[in-house]
Amino acid sequence: MKPGYQKYIPFQPQKIIGRTWPDHVITKAPIWCSVDLRDGNQALIDPMNLEEKLEYFHTLVDIGVKEIEIGFPSASETEYEICRELIEGGHIPEDVTIQVLVQAREHLIKKTFEAIRGAKNVILHFYNSTSTLQRKVVFHMETDGITKIATDAADLIYEMSQPLIAEGMNLRFEYSPESFMGTEMDYAVEICQAVLEHLHATPEQKVILNLPTTVENCMPNQFADMLEYFCKKLPSRDCAIISLHPHNDRGCGVATAEMGLLAGADRVEATLFGNGERTGNVDIVTLAMNMWTQGINPELDFSHINDIREMYERCTKMPVGDRQPYAGKLVFTAFSGSHQDAINKGSQYMKQSGTEYWEIPYLPIDPADVGREYEPIIRINSQSGKGGAAYIMEHNFGYDLPKSMHPEFGAVVQKETDAVGKEIDPARILELFQQEYIEAKTPYQLIKHFFDESTDQNGHSHVTFRGTLRHTDTVFEVAGEGNGPIDAFFNAIKDEKMSHFTFLDYKSHAITDGSDSQGVAYILLQDQRDGKKYWGVGLSHNINLAPLRAILSAINRSKRKPS
Repeated sequence: MKPGYQKYIPFQPQKIIGRTWPDHVITKAPIWCSVDLRDGNQALIDPMNLEEKLEYFHTLVDIGVKEIEIGFPSASETEYEICRELIEGGHIPEDVTIQVLVQAREHLIKKTFEAIRGAKNVILHFYNSTSTLQRKVVFHMETDGITKIATDAADLIYEMSQPLIAEGMNLRFEYSPESFMGTEMDYAVEICQAVLEHLHATPEQKVILNLPTTVENCMPNQFADMLEYFCKKLPSRDCAIISLHPHNDRGCGVATAEMGLLAGADRVEATLFGNGERTGNVDIVTLAMNMWTQGINPELDFSHINDIREMYERCTKMPVGDRQPYAGKLVFTAFSGSHQDAINKGSQYMKQSGTEYWEIPYLPIDPADVGREYEPIIRINSQSGKGGAAYIMEHNFGYDLPKSMHPEFGAVVQKETDAVGKEIDPARILELFQQEYIEAKTPYQLIKHFFDESTDQNGHSHVTFRGTLRHTDTVFEVAGEGNGPIDAFFNAIKDEKMSHFTFLDYKSHAITDGSDSQGVAYILLQDQRDGKKYWGVGLSHNINLAPLRAILSAINRSKRKPS
């Protein structure tokens, strides 16, 4: 970059003595307000039409948002009409409050009062810019003139609201000193206190003071200092609800909101997936789900995140990034071998321990909490390791491979990913497994068999096996005895040029449920001639047949020429 950074004026942080916010923790959800239909909508290349806004509104209601800023009804006829449709069309539930935005200008305020007639619960949100920069380059005013704009608007709003309140409207007030972060804190306190007084705020009838990060121009900890200072200095703090409206110009919107809550804020204005001007508003999904991961109920329902994302993308024409926290398509996906191995082990630990807590490495939440499927958690490419293929086999297809088998099958999958140079899907992994193990049917194949089992007076089992095997074009009979079906079969085939194999390990389980369940057996053999080990896998509805097929699978695999 060419030298040019010297032209920027560094942010001057608020000096604060005895700050307390760093020692605080978030213990409950804030009051949530969605500004998707106003702040989010005005940032779209193609603003939403009436039908899209209505669908979006109803989605926010379903999520559980109780305060929804629906627009700027004095700004255009379109904005006015959506407000009237929501009210006259009966779209607003009894427990939901609509919020409307207006500049601190007389004719716009009067138009806004026309727009909200007939509504039950309304927040009238007015604002004017207060920052040093705006006063200098936009308004050419000193602080007294800026304060008069705010207090004149407050007087008019209070006067016009009284008849509506008398008629039964639950009408509340909200004031934003726009560009709060660029305003001297003592002046921010002064103008907000004046607005509270002109709106006759009381502890019983609180006014919302919304302190927007209109353009994020400092670090989140500096904003928290400013907010704590503001709250301590505001004379009528008990008459105000402190609200945040973070933007994301520095990429710190979530941190600004969270630290702002630590510093004393009660409320947050946000949008789904952070849509908004420039780099966007703070993301309500991330904020809420961050609380969820800390054992705090955010009082919002994102258990169907895929449906919410689909609605959002369709109505706004804006994509949700694949790495967007909690909602992106890849956020619960691991390609790295070490990550896959840890996830697999965590899954096994939870199953075996019965823990009531979520304890799986690399997954901050259970994907099922937001309605996500388990299948995509681990995906296989050339970066994947032995644990990933085993995870896919278990969670997608029900094969719980023995741990010592993971490296062997992982190598089979790794060879494939190296060859194709891209991700392979679960269906291909199953196909590789079947080709490598289940379809290892030559040169030895069991044609038919018979077991005779008896138990002596001490309860000891004695099994005799008789069967017919094929080796390439030769068919021959074998027989053997043992203390169980596997032992009897293994003894039967030892004399058929297979005596150099020794039995090392065995595992079996069902992979389907019900009376017609199918079982799978895994058997590890070692060739005593060279010490090499081979896993074999057998499938059958017959509990005694699956391990016999597994033994032959291992032997047949040993006969394959290295490729």
